[in-house]
Amino acid sequence: MTFDPSSEIQDYQVFGEFGDVNPSISDSSTYTFLQAETMEELFEHEITGCFLYSRHWNPINKYLSSALATLENTKAAQVTASGMAAISCALLQLCCQGDEIISNRTIYGGTYALFKNFLPKFGINTKFADLKDLATLTALITDRTRLLYCEAMSNPLLELADLPQLAKIARDHGLTLVVDNTFSPLIISPARLGADIVIHSMTKFINGTSDCVAGCICASSEFIHQLTDVNTGAGMLLGPVLDSFRSASLLKNLHSLHIRVQKHSANAAYLANRLETLGFRVFYPGLPSHPQHELMKRLMNPGFGFGGILALDVGDRQTANKLMVLMQEEKVGYLAVSLGYFKTLFSSPGHSTSSEIPREEQEAMGISNGLIRLSVGLDNDIERTCKRMESCIERVGLLQTSMS
Repeated sequence: MTFDPSSEIQDYQVFGEFGDVNPSISDSSTYTFLQAETMEELFEHEITGCFLYSRHWNPINKYLSSALATLENTKAAQVTASGMAAISCALLQLCCQGDEIISNRTIYGGTYALFKNFLPKFGINTKFADLKDLATLTALITDRTRLLYCEAMSNPLLELADLPQLAKIARDHGLTLVVDNTFSPLIISPARLGADIVIHSMTKFINGTSDCVAGCICASSEFIHQLTDVNTGAGMLLGPVLDSFRSASLLKNLHSLHIRVQKHSANAAYLANRLETLGFRVFYPGLPSHPQHELMKRLMNPGFGFGGILALDVGDRQTANKLMVLMQEEKVGYLAVSLGYFKTLFSSPGHSTSSEIPREEQEAMGISNGLIRLSVGLDNDIERTCKRMESCIERVGLLQTSMS
């Protein structure tokens, strides 16, 4: 599979004497009409190039949505004010009272809480399973099941979803396959592998500068029209509109995504290999020791690496906390949640981004108290960063332990 994003991204330049190299930001919540009939018509169906109210659409959100659809090889997309807004709107559009979701058990804590604690209030229940076990997954499907949900690369253990196999199961049973691709934009293209709907928290890699919160839903034109229907669309009626200025910023950052992903991946691979050499248990799909390394090679687009996230198990919570504080002091990066930033970010997922998941369930997933998730930054000298990290590891007494 060959994917060259630079050959597919649309050119939004407006040519002319004063043509913009970036689309203009429409700083307006509402739009005027020359004819009352046009306004009436727009309430009934979308008219290309015509805008009514920014909760519906505005020009810059349309530009960004079109670019994201191109990125994920779908026909259409809708941008939202957060990744959780994207997940919530998509699922509430797909499911009604009495419906069931089958989800991979290892997912982002906020998504887990939505499935486990919030959606049941509306009569929508979720069965959590290890989606690597395809036989067990198939046995869970009933006439109430509406969709399969997974992360292309899971948070925080970097497990891979076998998307072609999951897509086949979904097709065979008339289900929708929804994939969160936040960890692996460009690296994995879920729609090319059979996914029906692709979701991102654009807060992370797509934006890349940790200065905004945003999400997107990439899918068929039919589904996006359903989401934006003025009478029945979750993306319309729940009001998850993304601010125009943030849309413009995201669109500009999107054009450097391929360069950033390559560097994130190269730096993460360097650290993962070095840490494994030192004797640590490292979770990174680019390592031959990763149980799904060969699957990753089959799924991934060439040229973008194995991703910018790795996880490191240092044994216990106290050691993990001490090490992270030291790494911040020694300028390895920042003790902070989120990912995709140009600086390295690290946190203990069991007590932060996965804290909504009960401890016993975390243990069943394999999330230990000593797990540290690192979003590796764009460091120009990753060898220097690695030396700083090794110094911190030695100071907390881990180097001798790991090598013994």
